[in-house]
Amino acid sequence: MRKFLPFLFLILSFELDAQSPQKLSASAIYEKIEKLNFLGSVLYLAAHPDDENTRLISYFSNEKHARTAYLSLTRGDGGQNLIGPQIREQLGLIRTQELLAARKIDGGRQFFSRANDFGYSKNPEETLKTWNKNEVLSDVVWVIRNFKPDVIINRFDHRTPGTTHGHHTASAILSVEAFEITKDQSIFPQQLEYTTTWQPERLFFNTSSWFFGSQEAFREATKDEKYLTFDTGVYFPLKGLSNPEIASLSR
Repeated sequence: MRKFLPFLFLILSFELDAQSPQKLSASAIYEKIEKLNFLGSVLYLAAHPDDENTRLISYFSNEKHARTAYLSLTRGDGGQNLIGPQIREQLGLIRTQELLAARKIDGGRQFFSRANDFGYSKNPEETLKTWNKNEVLSDVVWVIRNFKPDVIINRFDHRTPGTTHGHHTASAILSVEAFEITKDQSIFPQQLEYTTTWQPERLFFNTSSWFFGSQEAFREATKDEKYLTFDTGVYFPLKGLSNPEIASLSR
């Protein structure tokens, strides 16, 4: 009997550790309750890890209390690594974990597609051929049908091929096409065994001064009423952090 006592004690110890409940602070509980008062949802979509606008993701999640997610079509395995030996698939694993950790900070959810980050591409046609457009499009439709966003925000413009990385433009092209077909039951019907069709309300392009060449040109252009602007520099007293601080921490 004595031989079994240490083993029995060890089992009980592991069971007790596994049952430890998560303790939320009063402010965290209050924030979760606040999210119940807003039913809107936003899906941000781009090509790579680090393409996302973390200020905007944090703003929608923490200021507007919207269900917010980022769909990165690739996992960043085609990038460079200046601080370690990991490249390709190993780098993709690292970048995947970085994005998952970032969403824990800014309050969003994280999605990926099967698209391969095969390195720099000069145009979206090359990108879509290498990716297999239909397969990656089905992934985008799948995420939209499951997450059911009211609004989709593209990081890049689908109308300007050749002005940026081919992956960037391709991500926007796929998003625009998916926006038009997610409600169609005849497209990717096998998905409907596990989810339902969905139609987002609006599709936006998240522009910035980078696309206009200068802050002055950007400020002048965005005076037009067709642009929606947000003050993403808000402060969250319950967190003791500003929105830009949260965004920088999630980078």
